[in-house]
Amino acid sequence: MDPEKIKSTAEGYKSQMSKFLRDLIKIPGESRTEEKVIYRVAEEMSKVGFDRIEIDEMGNILGYMGTGETLIAYDAHVDTVGAGELCNWEFDPYEGFETETEIGGRGSSDQLGGIVSAIYGAKIMKDLNLIGKSYTILVAGTVQVEECEGLSWQYLINKSGIKPEFVVITEPTDGKIHRGQRGHMEIKVEVKGMSCFCSVPERGDNAIYKMAEIINELRELNERLHEDMFLGKGTLAVSQIFYSSPSRGTVADMCAVSVDRRLTGGETCQMALEQIENLTSVRKYSAKVTMYKYDSPSYKGLVYPADCYFPSWVLPEDHKLTKAMVMAYEGMYGEAMVDKWTFSTNGVSIMGRFSIPCIGFGPGKESRAHTPNEKMWKDDLVRCAAVYAALPTIYFQRL
Repeated sequence: MDPEKIKSTAEGYKSQMSKFLRDLIKIPGESRTEEKVIYRVAEEMSKVGFDRIEIDEMGNILGYMGTGETLIAYDAHVDTVGAGELCNWEFDPYEGFETETEIGGRGSSDQLGGIVSAIYGAKIMKDLNLIGKSYTILVAGTVQVEECEGLSWQYLINKSGIKPEFVVITEPTDGKIHRGQRGHMEIKVEVKGMSCFCSVPERGDNAIYKMAEIINELRELNERLHEDMFLGKGTLAVSQIFYSSPSRGTVADMCAVSVDRRLTGGETCQMALEQIENLTSVRKYSAKVTMYKYDSPSYKGLVYPADCYFPSWVLPEDHKLTKAMVMAYEGMYGEAMVDKWTFSTNGVSIMGRFSIPCIGFGPGKESRAHTPNEKMWKDDLVRCAAVYAALPTIYFQRL
C-alpha cells in the first residue's frame, strides 16, 4: 500500500466529489422524504463501479465492493434537518454555493459529505486493488437518522442480518478521530389537574403550576448528574411543553414536558427514568414518567417501532480499530487527535446496542451541524476518502 498514491488518487477525485455533493445538496431530503437523495446516491455508486447496489424495505441504500466473507462498513445518513428560518441564511440552502475551497448548503457537513467521501474511498480501494479477498466493503446510506438515530442499523442488523467486523461512522469530526459519544433518551413527564373558570382558580387544580415545580427540580437535577472522565457530564434539558385546557379562560387540566436526557458513561436507561420518578414534586403530584417511542413510517412506508433510547458507547483507546484508524491518518496527514462527539450518531445502535466496534472520522465540522450557512471544505472530502481507503489494509495486514 502506497500512502502517497492513495493521497494523489483522492486528490484527483476532488472535482467529482464536489459535483456529487452539490447535486445532493440541491435535493431536499428531510427524514422520511429521502427517496430522491437515495436514487442520486445509487446513480453515483453505479457510476464509480460498485459491484452490487441494494435499496432495502426501509429505504436504506447499500453499496458493496468485493466478495469476501468479512464485512467492513462505512455509515453515512443521507437525511437532513430542514432549513429553518431562511432569513438566517446568507445564501439559498439548497442552491448552495461553491468556491475554490468550500461548498455551502443544507446537509453539506451533516452529513452528505460523509456519503460522498465513503463512496469515493471505496472507489480508491478498487482503483488501487486495496480490497482484500477476505472482506467486502459496504457503504450504507441510511435514513431517518435525524428523527431516530440508530433506527436504520437496528433494522439492518435485526432484519437484514448485516453484522460487520467494524463500522466507520462518517459524521463530521473536525479532522479528528472520534471513538465514542454520550447516549440519549427522550422522556415525557405528564401531570394531571382539574379545570375550572380562571375567575375562581381556587376551585380547580392547575396542572401548569404543578409542572412549574417539576421543571425547577429537573433543572436542579441537571446540575448533579454523573460525569465520566472521557465522555463528560450527563445532562438533561426540558425541550418542549404541552397543556390541555378547555379554553384560555379555564385552568389547565393537564401539563406535560419533553426531557432530552444525555447519558454519559455508567448511566443507564432505567437509572435516568428513576432519577426523575424520585423527584419530590414528581412523587407529590403523581406525575407519569415515560420514554417516548418512535413509530413514524419511512419514505417507503415501513414502520419499525423503537424506544427513544440511544445508549452511549466508547471504543477503547488501545482497540485494534482505534490503532488502525490512527495509523491510516498519520501515514498520510501527520499527527492524529483522538476525541469524542458531543452529539449522537448511529453508533448508539451499532456499538451501543450490538457491541459492533465503531470508529468515527468524517468530513466537516461538528459545530456546523443543524446551523444556518452550513458548509463543507473540499480538502476534508479528499482527506476522508483517502483515510477510508487506507484503513482496511492497515487493519487486516499491519495489526
